[in-house]
Amino acid sequence: MLAQGGAEAGIGVYLPLVLILALAIAFAVFSVLLGPLVGPSRYNKAKLSAYECGIEPSPQPLVGAGRMPVAYYVTAMLFILFDIEMVFLFPYAVSADALGLWGVAAATLFIATFFIADAYVWRRGGLDWN
Repeated sequence: MLAQGGAEAGIGVYLPLVLILALAIAFAVFSVLLGPLVGPSRYNKAKLSAYECGIEPSPQPLVGAGRMPVAYYVTAMLFILFDIEMVFLFPYAVSADALGLWGVAAATLFIATFFIADAYVWRRGGLDWN
């Protein structure tokens, strides 16, 4: 025995989803096709050159052409470390009451380990922009 409304009612539930999907696809196609028509078409050397994080691109290949500055990469890695620390500390902050003394000990050990790593990076000059 079919539910009230039959099979048609089951398919009708998905109609808003299909309409939103069709609208999204139509908007994407419209945007891609309209961009070259209304966008600027005057190109110059600066617009055609590659953007390399503020560093002027060199015509030489990187292999054998000199050292690549690693200050950007070190900063990115330190940002990721701080970000991961916050991601792991947020659940502790939300449920600090339920965790009790063991939760405080675990969070203290985690923060201490993180600060030891930070002190190591600082001592080695990883935060200097020379």
